[in-house]
Amino acid sequence: MPVRPGRHTASGYHQPVTVAAVVLAASPDSAVADADGMPSVRRIADVAWAGGAVPIVVVADDPDGSVAQALAGSAVTLAEPAPADHGPVGQIVRGVEVAMAAINETLAALVWPATMTWVGPETVTSLIEAHGPSPDEILRPAFDGANGWPALVPLGSVGRLAALAADRTPDDLLADLASTGVGTRTLDLGDPGAVHDRSTPRSSLPAYSGPAQPAAGHMHEWGAGVADHGDDHPLEGPSLAPYGQAVAEDPGQPG
Repeated sequence: MPVRPGRHTASGYHQPVTVAAVVLAASPDSAVADADGMPSVRRIADVAWAGGAVPIVVVADDPDGSVAQALAGSAVTLAEPAPADHGPVGQIVRGVEVAMAAINETLAALVWPATMTWVGPETVTSLIEAHGPSPDEILRPAFDGANGWPALVPLGSVGRLAALAADRTPDDLLADLASTGVGTRTLDLGDPGAVHDRSTPRSSLPAYSGPAQPAAGHMHEWGAGVADHGDDHPLEGPSLAPYGQAVAEDPGQPG
């Protein structure tokens, strides 16, 4: 079980912060695409779990069961997508709804396109811890001046998000959400995986250059690098949730 990031209350009590990971795959092929010897969504789920994200929801069409097979034994809920004409925003909202149904104390969601397979667990932990003192802000990791993924979206802003246009890309949606008055902050976490997707081989990534101090301003224990161990070290947690009727994929969805 990973160390749960948290916030300290006025009384000194360490209150866990529940932040979901919502992984968005535009197609089954994207979901199970190879990521250094592992299916993409499985690698992401392992990293999210190691970094302290809970619950973990993968939104993906799965007509042949390949996505469920890739996630078997992991602490993940596989959710059928929203209707294709709802666009990327519909898929994000769908994942958030499933996460809230799983743990109603969820405070925020890491919106995570399935192409972003090289993010490190330290980045997940840093974003969750930074959410504690900044509970109303969108938080994005940055590397070398570029904004990356996953983006932490507070659930208090999901109503505004749901009202945005279906034809907007995930980056556009975050910009549109910020234009409604939701604060946005970028964190330079030194993780090249936050901006380089799986089209860049993992061995070709720039060097990791993490900050000397965590983004939240205090030291914490990082989650273990579970994704580097493969299926010989399965995750602990609930079994894969049943998957309902498949919905046609939308090529314009993130991931």
